Amino acid sequence: MDRSHRVTEILSWYGADSPGTLANLARMLEHGKLGGTGKMLILPVDQGFEHGPARSFGPLYHFELALAAGCNAYAAPLGFLEAGARDYAGRIPLILKLNDHDLLADEDDPEQAITGSVADALRLGACAVGFTIYPGSAHRNAMYGQIRAIAEEAKSVGLAVVIWSYARGSALSKAGETAIDVIGYAAQIAAQLGAHIIKVKLPTAHIEQPAAKKVYEATGIPIGTAAERVRHVVQCAFNGRRIVIFSGGAHAEEGPFLDEIRAIQAGGGFGSIVGRNAFQRSKADALSLLGTITDIYAGV
Repeated sequence: MDRSHRVTEILSWYGADSPGTLANLARMLEHGKLGGTGKMLILPVDQGFEHGPARSFGPLYHFELALAAGCNAYAAPLGFLEAGARDYAGRIPLILKLNDHDLLADEDDPEQAITGSVADALRLGACAVGFTIYPGSAHRNAMYGQIRAIAEEAKSVGLAVVIWSYARGSALSKAGETAIDVIGYAAQIAAQLGAHIIKVKLPTAHIEQPAAKKVYEATGIPIGTAAERVRHVVQCAFNGRRIVIFSGGAHAEEGPFLDEIRAIQAGGGFGSIVGRNAFQRSKADALSLLGTITDIYAGV
């Protein structure tokens, strides 16, 4: 199959990577209904670990949903992928989430436990590993060191690296977790740690850091609209030379949620990773929503 011009361009940004890693990155970019466009729609399901089993029961259902929706990839922790990787081998690119966080303890400074390995990813036929970091947490430096080592190992065997860069912790206010300066900083940190694909939350116009506020005001960086903020966050990831996708967030009404997707598209974002807003709906409603998202990113 001929590679699209856009995918060829994106792969050219990763000049330090091996052919194997580029091939796995291309597998995701070329799969599904958005294949070849340079846009991505990924179904992530970690709610069973992150929020408890009442949020997520059926691992095979999630494989089927990702396939039926034409997603670029399906991301999940070790247990979920082990439950269906044999049955669905080769049918959809997989991302093994290597760390997870439970809610059985209330923590001001969250951290994640390592729950999978690069060897697990290879055994299951995954094309990438995923890892969450918490810029703003007192434990952030330990997480940075963990993903640095994991990314080195993953790249050495030809896997791509996806970093969930979620700002939270005692160093930030609640509003600061989605502040434009903090989200831009989180994207930059993930890029510096070697991510091929960076996942962040959609930012607000709030500016958390006083020093950053002075810079934004002095330079006149446009952040008044959601699309402008998306554009700025993408720019923070090596001036747009890293794939930046945005979290789908908590379950939301369809209208406002799709407005956010349109803002991501207008701002030059590379797509979305949509979990709860998909699988917490009925299958018919989930497929309808994911289809609309696909159409927006495809420019239909």
